[in-house]
Amino acid sequence: MKIKRILAYRVELPLHETTYKWSGGKSVTVFDSTVVRIETDTGLVGHGEVCPLGPFYLPAYAEGVRAGLRELGPHLIGADPRQLAKLNRTMDAALKGHPYVKSGIDIACWDILGQASGLPVCELLGGRYGQDVQLYRAISQESPEQMAAKVAGYRAEGYHRFQLKVGGDPDTDIARIFAVAAKLEPGDRLVADANTGWVQHEAVRVAKAVRDVDVYIEQPCLNYEECLAVRRQIPHPFVLDENVDELGILLRAKADLAMDVANLKISKFGGLTKIKQARDLCVSMGIGMTLEDSWGGDIATAAIAHLAHSTPTEFLFSTTDFNSYGPVSIADGAPQRVNGRMAASTLPGLGITPKMSVLGEAVVVVS
Repeated sequence: MKIKRILAYRVELPLHETTYKWSGGKSVTVFDSTVVRIETDTGLVGHGEVCPLGPFYLPAYAEGVRAGLRELGPHLIGADPRQLAKLNRTMDAALKGHPYVKSGIDIACWDILGQASGLPVCELLGGRYGQDVQLYRAISQESPEQMAAKVAGYRAEGYHRFQLKVGGDPDTDIARIFAVAAKLEPGDRLVADANTGWVQHEAVRVAKAVRDVDVYIEQPCLNYEECLAVRRQIPHPFVLDENVDELGILLRAKADLAMDVANLKISKFGGLTKIKQARDLCVSMGIGMTLEDSWGGDIATAAIAHLAHSTPTEFLFSTTDFNSYGPVSIADGAPQRVNGRMAASTLPGLGITPKMSVLGEAVVVVS
């Protein structure tokens, strides 16, 4: 089997709640997502999706995905998409860095491998654990009262994990944490996610002000050393996110006792092949995980579901269903939220069928 053609489609993903806001005044109203389609000489076709959270969150941007595919694609024509390790070596040799560019290709090749073998991707990633997986809901940054008011609505949809977007003015963030925590019920979990938004002394101050609140503190500061310094001064369970992008940092964080949970994003590692290595390393080290991506629609959600569903239950802290955040569906067969949980498809591959009428004309064609 050989790759015959690589195509990419640009699709806009608006939000039910109009705007998504997080630290530093960052916000997005419409997400710019890229769907990657890989066609083979046997007729099998695979799909992946990459959707950076704007150009100001991580070293990734939407047009960069498509530009990178034009650069990288010609090196992959004629390659066997089922040979994932070899394919990733080819991509890394042809394009240094830029893992987010490679992510959609890698996911699409896992989709093809699953179809070729007749197995769902989650079974190829290690096996299916349980009937479904627990989801979290991100609470976009607003006033303390507005954020607290949203908890009841999200709980009615079945969510019991809440990721509170903080990382703004420390006094306001303290009020946000107290306001939302007051709405929690037994079994709920609260994460205060600063998305690197606090200076070190602010992070320590906020955490000490809410020392008696049952809350996880996630990625308070910009770099690893600052986060570690905060971690060593506070009693809360600690999550690292933006700094975690390769195996070395996971090993370092384990040695430093720098985290209790790692947030692993598929596109930050470059696809399912490499995030599986990170996931399995975390399992071996006893580290819990939130498994997700930066953003996405139905296809990204399908990939997330297969990764999460193939993770031992006790190590899966949470995952997410980005396709429930907006009104646009780009594929049939994607996982759907049921009472705050979702399940990976039991069909071969990702189990999705893109809606080509929604995707429109390809903006990248490499053959």
